[in-house]
Amino acid sequence: MPSHFHAVVWIDHSQARIFHLGLSGSDEITLHPQLATRHLHHKANAIGSGHAAPDKTFYAEVSKALADAGEILIIGPASAKTELANHIRANAPDIAKRIAAVEAADHPSDAEIIAYAKRHFKLPLPRVQAPG
Repeated sequence: MPSHFHAVVWIDHSQARIFHLGLSGSDEITLHPQLATRHLHHKANAIGSGHAAPDKTFYAEVSKALADAGEILIIGPASAKTELANHIRANAPDIAKRIAAVEAADHPSDAEIIAYAKRHFKLPLPRVQAPG
């Protein structure tokens, strides 16, 4: 039985921030690709798209970090979120069944990521007391 049922991962090509959410709070793991993403510049009349290939080792590490989650939300800007989801579907079908959604998200703070995931999974948000 997993200790945290829900997980949210915010991912781009330079890092993955993974939050496991449970009744006792949340914990975070930050993973980085082994090789920093190179910025490729596409030249006119050249073969190739000018995009770096997906980092399969990086996506495998992220998949491993998500393995014990019961429900997974993948968010992030650009294409890394869909590349991660496709990697999981191709290489870890048991984890892929637990992907609840893949959604766009710019560059939120850690607190915004956790709040977004709690709303998505319909988990209770912390109560804020009115100033008195």
